[in-house]
Amino acid sequence: MIRPPASRAALFLAVAWTAAGCASYRLGPVSPAIPAGQAVEVGLFQNATPLPGLSESVNASIRRELQRDGTFALATGGDGDVLLTGSIDAYRRSPVSFQPRDILSVRDFEVELVTRVRAADKATGQVLIDRELTGRTTVRLGGDLASAERQALPLLAGDLAKQTVALLAEGEW
Repeated sequence: MIRPPASRAALFLAVAWTAAGCASYRLGPVSPAIPAGQAVEVGLFQNATPLPGLSESVNASIRRELQRDGTFALATGGDGDVLLTGSIDAYRRSPVSFQPRDILSVRDFEVELVTRVRAADKATGQVLIDRELTGRTTVRLGGDLASAERQALPLLAGDLAKQTVALLAEGEW
C-alpha cells in the first residue's frame, strides 16, 4: 500500500515527536553521587529528641523503602558500599485545625520530624550526601495525644524514608 506524501509526513512527525518525548526520560537512578547497584547499609540514626522509639521506627522505614524502591541493594552485616546514617534533630507539633465550637481545643496537628541524613562511601569515607530532610504527617487528636502520635509515627517515618531513598536515587533537586 502506497501512502500519500501528507500521511507519510504526519507519520514521520508523530514518530519524531514521540521519540523526542522519550529522550528526556531516564529509567533508574539519576544521582551522580551514588551509582545504581550499590549496596546501602543503614546505620542507626541518633535521636536528639526526648521522644523514645524514633530511631528504630526511622531505621525500619528506611530499610523497607530501600527494599521497595529496588534501586539499591540493602546491605546487612557490614557489607555495604555506602553507609547511611543521620540524626533526628527535632520533633515539632503545630496545630492545623481546631474544634468547631471551641477555638482553643486543637483537632488536628501537623507533626514534623527534622533529620540530618548522611551517606558516605565506606571504602574512602567520602561524604556523598549530607542534607536536612523533614518528614511530615497530620495527626487527628482523639482523646489522647500520646496514643494519637504513636499511631501516626509509622506514617511520619514512612514519609521521611521516601524522601531519603528518593534523595539517594535521584540526587538533590
